[in-house]
Amino acid sequence: MAGSSLAYELSRAARVCVVEGEERPGIHATGRSAALFAPSYGGREIRSLTRASRAFFDRPPPGFSEHPLLQTRGCLYIARADQRARLTERVAEIRASGGEVAFVSTDQALERVPLLRRSYLAAAAFDGDATDIDVHAVHQGFLRGARAGGARMVTGTWATSIRREGGVWALDLVGERITAPVLIDAAGAWADEVAQACGARPVGLRALRRTALLVEPPAGVDISAWPAVIDADEEFYFKPDAGKLLLSPADETPDLPGDAHPRDLDMAVAVDRVEAALDIEVRRVTHSWAGLRTFSADRAPVLGFDPEVSGFFWCAGQGGYGIQTAPAMARAAAALAQNEPLPRDIAAEGLAARDLSPARFARAIATMSGEG
Repeated sequence: MAGSSLAYELSRAARVCVVEGEERPGIHATGRSAALFAPSYGGREIRSLTRASRAFFDRPPPGFSEHPLLQTRGCLYIARADQRARLTERVAEIRASGGEVAFVSTDQALERVPLLRRSYLAAAAFDGDATDIDVHAVHQGFLRGARAGGARMVTGTWATSIRREGGVWALDLVGERITAPVLIDAAGAWADEVAQACGARPVGLRALRRTALLVEPPAGVDISAWPAVIDADEEFYFKPDAGKLLLSPADETPDLPGDAHPRDLDMAVAVDRVEAALDIEVRRVTHSWAGLRTFSADRAPVLGFDPEVSGFFWCAGQGGYGIQTAPAMARAAAALAQNEPLPRDIAAEGLAARDLSPARFARAIATMSGEG
């Protein structure tokens, strides 16, 4: 999603080539999303980028998609008695960053999700702006638009050599060489590895595995209108998904860049936590998967030119929010990559280029070492 959305924006003003190691784009994190657009989800920078993306999702450009990109869902945050304070903190954080979320009574929460256990539920808050998002339609819209703008897609190959010569980057692929003055690192979990191959210092990205599984809802229970439900401490979440119930233990297990796979223990944890909150008995998992969510040390995205390596631009660290922030993230990155200021509507959400710049990690290292 990061590479295709950025190519979509840049292809309007520049020649663009996207190099994808897999046979087709979107196999890893993009293809394994929980497909939720939630303006209240994530840290301050993520919430700002999500809100700035809403207009695009609501009114995509002509020809971008044949179908609406968002469908009404809502998001219910729930808390046990020992989590009341955490839920209050979360709501305050969301409101302070410009988001809208309202406390609701336990009766109102039970009206939305009747199978919640009354004995479990002590407090709840509702985000009415949260929606389902058609990830495939969004991704394909960006790819089509990028190609229509002249972007070239090279798939199924990895660069065998990357170096900077005479003010341009040279990428040697199997059978050809690609050159460009700017190289954009939108490699997800592999972004630090790509940076090192280009002579840049890694920024300390961490790939964290997230597990999800689908189960059948109880017989005779219509869950189609349920909101997504997220635990106050983000220890689990669940939501309707194509007639089934998607569960996740919201795990963040450090992993290596690669093709992530679900672990039996993580699936068992998901089932145990959801069964504690919800009056269901999970007898069979119909499908399971895992994806990597890649975070920087401060959990904010990394967008901007490297402070030490000329022409090397970072577009990484989207975490688990790369889908819902894609339109604004791509516009922000495209502007910065062309040495332009952040778009006004994104800046109006309280973001500055320095909040996203990879230089913030160099400054932190200098401060800790007494150099700055």
